[in-house]
Amino acid sequence: MLDPAKDGKPALQALIARGLGEAVSVGEVSQLSGGASSATYRVEVEDGCGLRQLIFQRTAGDNGNGIPRRVQAEVQTRAGALGVPVARVIATTVAEDDLGDGAVTELVAGEALAPRWLRLPEYAAAREALTAQCAEALAKLHSAPVGHWTDLPLKRGSGAELLADMFGWYRRIGVNVPAYDLAFAWLKPRMPATPATCLVHGDFRSGNFLVGADGLTAVLDWELTHLSVPAEDLGWLCAQAWRFGQWQLPVGGFGTREALLEAYGGGVTAEELHIWEVYGNLKWGMSCLQLADDHVSGRVPSVERAAIGRRVTEVAADLTYLLAFGEL
Repeated sequence: MLDPAKDGKPALQALIARGLGEAVSVGEVSQLSGGASSATYRVEVEDGCGLRQLIFQRTAGDNGNGIPRRVQAEVQTRAGALGVPVARVIATTVAEDDLGDGAVTELVAGEALAPRWLRLPEYAAAREALTAQCAEALAKLHSAPVGHWTDLPLKRGSGAELLADMFGWYRRIGVNVPAYDLAFAWLKPRMPATPATCLVHGDFRSGNFLVGADGLTAVLDWELTHLSVPAEDLGWLCAQAWRFGQWQLPVGGFGTREALLEAYGGGVTAEELHIWEVYGNLKWGMSCLQLADDHVSGRVPSVERAAIGRRVTEVAADLTYLLAFGEL
């Protein structure tokens, strides 16, 4: 697989030219900070519009959990048509490009690092606006019926099925965490058995959207999107891990549950939100377990995965508190 910043520049230039339908010249390509599942590059391009910046993102070679970029790109494009703020997709790779599973999008202005926009004074107005903006974006995404997405190869499942799959995952890892056992037992009679009703982003949280001075500018990272129910996205946004130390504001570190539900406009009750918040915290705990197992087993040696794996006990404490007191 080619390196986009080095020997892969000609292939990247051809990919962008194919997507734009015109000749382009690629200048500097610089890798940006990214997560465990993706590598992200800023690409300087000169085309008929002049000099501008684009983004190239590709799946990390050891990550097989997300959906292909071409499917993500189609979901992102359709979400944008529904009114969700997203970056415009320019092109997706094919095998012949030798650039991996990747996509080129427009560069959208905004800060991605949640600890910055959650704390810096210049984002105070953005924090005030974010709860309503996030609720509005999710409401627009969830407004499309399941049939809007059924031509795409997306996973689907009821809450009960999602929990059962997660429990199977837990058993395969083979590590017993008492607080996780308790959470699985608490959730089992409460998770809905009704079929999926909409598409969910699957990873809608602080850190996965861009924030400008006035608030939300783009929703990022669609690799975990699937068919489920609206409360899954709302509950995930409330998980403790995405507050980045702003624990007193459960919605992403910037808002309250009551304001989120009100702005969302109905269809999700406080009880449903609580159930899916428990599920979201457990899901994050399972991700920590998986990342630790990746490293310890030698399958994917990674200091980053080992470090995240140490948060298994942190999530155990969060789940215990959430189940004992009803909120976290």
